[in-house]
Amino acid sequence: MTVLPDDGFSLAADFPDATHEQWQRLVDGVLRKAGRNVPESAAPDDLLSTTLQDGLSTRPLYTARTTAGAEEGEGAGATGVPGFAPFTRGGTPQGGAASGWDVRQRHDRPDPARTNEAVLTDLENGATSVWLTVGASGVPVDGIGAALSGVYLDLAPVVLDAGAEFDAAASELLRLYEERGVAPSAALGNLGADPLGHAARTGEHDSLPDLLTAAAALARRCHEEYPGLRALTVDALPYHEAGASPAEELGCALATGVALLRTLDGAGLPVEAALGQLEFRFAATADQFLTIAKLRAARRVWARVAEACGAAPGAGAQRQHAVTSPVMMSRRDPWVNMLRTTVASLAAGVGGADAVTVLPFDHALGLPDAFARRIARNTSTVLVEESHIGRVIDPAGGSWYVERLTEELAGAAWEWFQEIERAGGQAAALRSGLVAARLDATWQARKEDLAKRREPITGVSEFPILDQPPVERDPAPAAPTGGLPRVRRDEDYEELRARSDAHLAATGARPRVFVAALGSAAAHTARASFAANLFRAGGIEPVHDPVSVDAATVAEAFAASGARVACVCSSDALYAEQAAPVAEALKAAGALRVFLAGRPGELRETYVRAGVDEFVVAGGDAVAVLASVLDRIGVA
Repeated sequence: MTVLPDDGFSLAADFPDATHEQWQRLVDGVLRKAGRNVPESAAPDDLLSTTLQDGLSTRPLYTARTTAGAEEGEGAGATGVPGFAPFTRGGTPQGGAASGWDVRQRHDRPDPARTNEAVLTDLENGATSVWLTVGASGVPVDGIGAALSGVYLDLAPVVLDAGAEFDAAASELLRLYEERGVAPSAALGNLGADPLGHAARTGEHDSLPDLLTAAAALARRCHEEYPGLRALTVDALPYHEAGASPAEELGCALATGVALLRTLDGAGLPVEAALGQLEFRFAATADQFLTIAKLRAARRVWARVAEACGAAPGAGAQRQHAVTSPVMMSRRDPWVNMLRTTVASLAAGVGGADAVTVLPFDHALGLPDAFARRIARNTSTVLVEESHIGRVIDPAGGSWYVERLTEELAGAAWEWFQEIERAGGQAAALRSGLVAARLDATWQARKEDLAKRREPITGVSEFPILDQPPVERDPAPAAPTGGLPRVRRDEDYEELRARSDAHLAATGARPRVFVAALGSAAAHTARASFAANLFRAGGIEPVHDPVSVDAATVAEAFAASGARVACVCSSDALYAEQAAPVAEALKAAGALRVFLAGRPGELRETYVRAGVDEFVVAGGDAVAVLASVLDRIGVA
């Protein structure tokens, strides 16, 4: 038996080191062979880069050299080590090795008794803390005691979310601690005061000074009497739900945190004590790398704020609560949300969140049922207990891509934060409309990507199922309105599907499109599948029967389909031979609109003269096409 040496052995020892330039030459050759137009001065890295929001991009290859700027001086370099400034790699030296993250479940059912049932079920089956919505959007203030009946308040942290009623809700919870004999030193959680978040949600700015004063008094009381309680939440969800990019979400959180620090400083709290009263809440999306980088960048920039405030080096560790994104949740095919929230919670854990809330898959439909709540809490349980994600400190640390993305995101967030500060701070930026205008512009650009399916939504804009029975839930309490809007990725497609549903209810059938497939299955399957997928996204049922047609048979097949519009599908070669006569036959048979799947090239004018009204292609505006079809066939 051959014994390999155990000193200096490397599997790559006999292979020469490849250089970045060699890789670039190989990629350039592949691109040219594939027919890509490659300018002489263009670098393959740039040609293969993916554009992200905030002016960032993902490159195809990261090396120590491409990440060098992120590892020196002000770059991702100052990542440090876990538990030490700038806390990029984690707020504590041990990470979550002991028990993983805090599994925090959200409760917003107005009935205290039913909420209590759900709270106890969660705590008995894996959840470790309670996030309780109080007031108009949840349990009434006087129902907090009933909702927390049977909860060991010295073991299970309670986090309140009460909007403008935070002072009354906090008083009720503190009274409950005293009534149940919980020592002040044993009380755990967050009283959830978030005056600026409330202003962002509701547009109520006149009450902000009074709410900030009440929040400062609450923070002082927690600092002096309840060492395990935080008083304030810096909730970035209002900005995320209004369409903010990751950097905009971070920048708004930074500006909010700084505004609260100024308020607490004015109330006489030392800076270290003020920092200890804040918990930050961020959205975790199914874009795992951006979520990981966002949480790491959030700690990085907040540590810089703490440093600028003159805080002791260890005081700048940011306490983070990550919530799976409400914006990404779809109402159609909601089961896919389980996959989205799994990826998002994984990213939150890898990114170093202290607490993670997995929203139930039916969150967008109303109040979740018991099954949805069980799947939500078990998602974290599997990641913590079976995948052991929490046992590795900063799992993404050292990844050239993640380190670079973290630093670039931190830089973009800091620029937006500085713009808000120049405008007078978060309160002034909200009142003036600066924040709303910036977030709206970002969302409109993203809406275009969603409409053109550059950002696909599985089960909605891609692979929708028209005959899936609807999932129905009890309605959720009305969310606060009057301030920043709440957006959803699926909103444009949901509007189209709702029109289709109304047509089905009124007529007994969905709007239809006839798929006029030419030639063999090998010739037409790719484009016929593309077209069927496209039209289903708008609730329009594709009729592909018979499998193949020609100019002689298409009129009869179209009439039998019950459709009023048609889409011709095949290969470019067969288009050149048959598309024009087929389009003419469809128009003669009464088709209100004839589409052709694919780019027409030099034959565009020929097809248009024959009766083709529009060409549907990958990257086209699907929402506009689908809305026009529904309009043309009279679907209200």
